[in-house]
Amino acid sequence: FEMLINNFSVGILGMIVAIIGYFIIGPFMSGVLAVLTAGVNVLVKAKLIPLAAIFIEPAKVLFLNNALDHGIFGPIGYEQVKTLGHSALFLLVPNPGAGLGLLLAYWFFGKGEMKEAAPGMILIHFFGGIHEVYFPYVLANPLTIIGMIAGGIVGTGTLTFLNVGTVATPSPGSIFSVVALSPKNCMFGVLLSVVLSCVVSFLLNAIFVKRMVAKGGDT
Repeated sequence: FEMLINNFSVGILGMIVAIIGYFIIGPFMSGVLAVLTAGVNVLVKAKLIPLAAIFIEPAKVLFLNNALDHGIFGPIGYEQVKTLGHSALFLLVPNPGAGLGLLLAYWFFGKGEMKEAAPGMILIHFFGGIHEVYFPYVLANPLTIIGMIAGGIVGTGTLTFLNVGTVATPSPGSIFSVVALSPKNCMFGVLLSVVLSCVVSFLLNAIFVKRMVAKGGDT
């Protein structure tokens, strides 16, 4: 009888949560995505693409990375490929540099379970291309979003300054996918963007992680 009640309770609770998600959370997240999309489009049209990281990095942490990547930048990027042969827009979301810098900062300067898990997360993120694994690290210390944005701006700025990019969206955002989709004449610039993005993210996020540790936070 207890098992029957528990099973029914879980089912009913799941139904209620699903209804809340569909009618309340769903429209809210759609509104957030619409605002972010509008902001990104303005920056793209104004040729201020590096500043798109201001919208992209917070959106990624809210798990809107695929919506931005394939819904906004992908279509625009493929149009650029027809004329340029490559596009920097494909790397605005999948560039693994900033996330790698964040995880390295936690690995070197953090403490607790998140520090211990960081090396494994680095393998999953950088080589596996699953960026979602670093999102909890940002949410645990919201100040690190500043480091992520800075890393994104530097990475994208490098791509646009050197006029390099990939021929399609690296999906998943693994370094292997990035390399495989980079034309030979763009390879150096693309890899440089990953490295510089990682360095900037690491240097800034190291400050925020050490600050949290000094305050006694469990990172």
